[in-house]
Parts: sequence; structure tokens; C-alpha cells
Amino acid sequence: MSATRRQILARTGASATAIAFSGAVPELFTGTASAAAPGLGHHGYGPLVPDPDGLLDLPKGFRYKVLSREGDPLRSGEGTVPGNHDGMAAFAGRRGRVRLVRNHENRNTAPLPVPAVPGLTYDPMGKGGCTTLEVDGRGHVLDERVALAGTAVNCAGGPTPWGTWLTCEETEDKAGTNGYTKDHGFIFEVDGADPRRTGAVPLTAMGRFQHEAVAIDPGSGIVYETEDAFDKPFGLFYRFLPEKPRGGTGSLRAGGALEAMRVPGVPDLSAVQETGTSFDRVEWVPVPDPLAVGTPVRFQDFGPGGITHAQKLEGCYWGGRSVYFVSSFAQRTAGSAADHFGQVWKYEPHRRRLTLVIVFGPGTDVQLPGESPDNICLAPGGGLMVCEDGGGAQHVYGVTRKGEVYALARNAQSLGSPEDPEWGEFAGVTFAPDGSTMYVNCYAPGTTFAVTGPWR
Repeated sequence: MSATRRQILARTGASATAIAFSGAVPELFTGTASAAAPGLGHHGYGPLVPDPDGLLDLPKGFRYKVLSREGDPLRSGEGTVPGNHDGMAAFAGRRGRVRLVRNHENRNTAPLPVPAVPGLTYDPMGKGGCTTLEVDGRGHVLDERVALAGTAVNCAGGPTPWGTWLTCEETEDKAGTNGYTKDHGFIFEVDGADPRRTGAVPLTAMGRFQHEAVAIDPGSGIVYETEDAFDKPFGLFYRFLPEKPRGGTGSLRAGGALEAMRVPGVPDLSAVQETGTSFDRVEWVPVPDPLAVGTPVRFQDFGPGGITHAQKLEGCYWGGRSVYFVSSFAQRTAGSAADHFGQVWKYEPHRRRLTLVIVFGPGTDVQLPGESPDNICLAPGGGLMVCEDGGGAQHVYGVTRKGEVYALARNAQSLGSPEDPEWGEFAGVTFAPDGSTMYVNCYAPGTTFAVTGPWR
């Protein structure tokens, strides 16, 4: 869809040589550790330098290391590295080591599945799951093994305050569909240090739908969840009220209540086009059937007033006292109320206020960043890092506190012919706990990079 949009823009002369971008960007960093850092300026770290090895283009002074590549042997001896690298988080390990927990968005046709491991496999017919990498201070991979297997379409997720990873299945397939023996569409908790502590147990109370990402309010323990849905009715924005809000590993299994966000008078968030627009009467409505036994959640009856939908709800993270979530794009031709090329929304629980803070687009040259934001994270040095998931060349780009956008990385791995090049999307951008290294995945061919350099 993204490539088609860009082709249309090119034919109509709407392409630009820079990003069209607006929004109250400083709000994204208020109350975070990076709030005092200065902006980097229009050029960020400078122009991208073509990589002679044809993998990753970076600014001068930056370097990358390939940590893992699909099809290579797992160091654990459990099989080969699975494909379709997606969401990821970095956790502090012992003696200065970093532990990466990485998703694999494998469907039932994936040629490189996550190897089934006894005690860590949910559905033997599922090919998705998670792997973990342990990296030392010099960037050497010390271990790589399976952390969860037998799941499906593990897209993004989010870290917990107690140091585990919540991995999300972006599917609604039930047992008997596509060869699966169990229902899918759940969240699973993964302990990267000791995966057998968490096993392969679905957190069913958190809902069964096309999960994308989650973020946890560390004060209240409330979990916010996005739903990535292409078709109408589009996805919802949820919150999960856990029975044990201040628990640790395994506490989410105790259950809780799932609710969906309603913005009165706004059935579709894409209709909101002006940054700074706020709504102070956000409501939360109980989900009638969180397990979607008979009807997918977004199709269910939420009573008078309905519910608020949005196309392609993806990245989600907590910053300061607010949760931020991304709508990657919206298209009238697909049924949205209006078109946009990416939005970032901010919800303030203490005020029950929802605000549109960033709008991407509308158009840009296919070689430049600027549309379809997906995975998103805060950089320790003061900035927002965004993975692009569109057509043409794919970027990791930064947004400074002043709203300036710059390219930090470009995927130089062409997956198509020279006449019709195509690049795999970036995903799972995350930073080492000490801020010295940025880790990021290329979705296809599945590759995990460690990027170091003169971070400011």
C-alpha cells in the first residue's frame, strides 16, 4: 500500500525533496531522562554514506555490526535463526552484557520457523515466536537461543517494568485455521534471562485480536495495547486493568479487565488532522467478549455511542506521565474517514486527555524518509527514533525535540531487481541500557544490527 501511495504522489508531482512534518514534538520528551538534551539540527548526524558492503548506510563516524542473520545456526544448537525479524527490546544483563529479546513475525508459510523447543512451544503448528541474544560490551554475541515457539505472527510488543518482554500475535486465527491446533491472537510474556520461568502461556485476559504493541504505566500497572487492522472496521486502542497491578514476572496471568477507548463524537481518529487537537472526555468501555469466541473484538457491540477506530495502530510506548501510540497511515480508499501518512497520539491518564501531537506526510521522495511510521522508541541522548515501513528505501530516522527530522540509517539491501528495487522494513529499534549502542532489525532478509558511533 505504501509503495502505491508513493507512486501516485510521483505521478501527480506531489513528491518533495524533504519531509513534510508537523507537531508538538517537545511534548514527547517531557518528563523523560532525555528532556535536557539539545536538538541535533536539520542535518542530524550528517548525510548517509553508502555502505561498500551493501547492507546499512549510516552517517560518517557511525559503524554497524551484524549480530545475527536468518538461516545461520543458533549458538544454542536448537536449529537455525528464524526469519522475519520484528519487534525487539534490550535488557541489562550481568557484567555489562545486554540481552536482546527479538520477535519473529512468521506466518504458517514461513520457510524459517522458530524451532520448537520442549516447554517453550505453545502450538506445534505455529512458526512464530521469540529468540534471545546475549551480547557483551564489545559487541560479541555470546549466546543465541529460542525463548518462545509455536506462536504466530509475532509483530511487536513492549518491555515490562520488571524486565520481561510482552510479545504480541498479530492474527485472529483460531484452532483449525491455517493448520493451527490452538487459538491465536494473544500476548505472551517472555523472560529473556530464563524463558522457562514464563514458558508458553497466553495471557488470555488481555484479549484475542490482532495485537501490535503494548506499553505499561509503571505507576498504575495499566497496560495499553494497540490493534493493527487493515480492513474496516479498523483496530481499537485498549487498556488492560490487571488484578495484580504491581506484580512481577507471571503476575499478568492473574487476569484483569479489558477496555477499549471511546472518544465521544469521533468514530475514526483519521478524521482529526490538526496537531494539538485535544479531547478531554475520553471514555473506556468494557470489551464484551475479550476472547472473541464468536465475533472479533472490533466488530463487537459496544452499546450507544459505539467505539473509536483507527487504521493501522502500531507503535506504542510510555514516556513521562503519558502513553503514545502510532497510526501508521490511513486511506479513504480503504474506508478511513480521511487520509494521512502517519500520526502519533498522546494519552494522559491523569487528565483523561487525548491529543494529536505529530502528523507525518503527505509526500516525499522514495529515497527519503517521511511516511508510515511503525516501531518507535526514545533515544537516551534526546530524540525519538522511528522505523519506517513503507515503499522504496527504508529508513530509521530521528525526530529532535524541535521537530527536525533526519535520517540515521538506510537499508541498502535490495530485495528486488535494479529496475524495481524494494527494501525490507526496519523494526525493533532499541538502545542498550547505557545508551552506547542502537540495535535494530531488518525484517527481510532477517538481520539484527548493532550501531555505534558519536551519539550526542
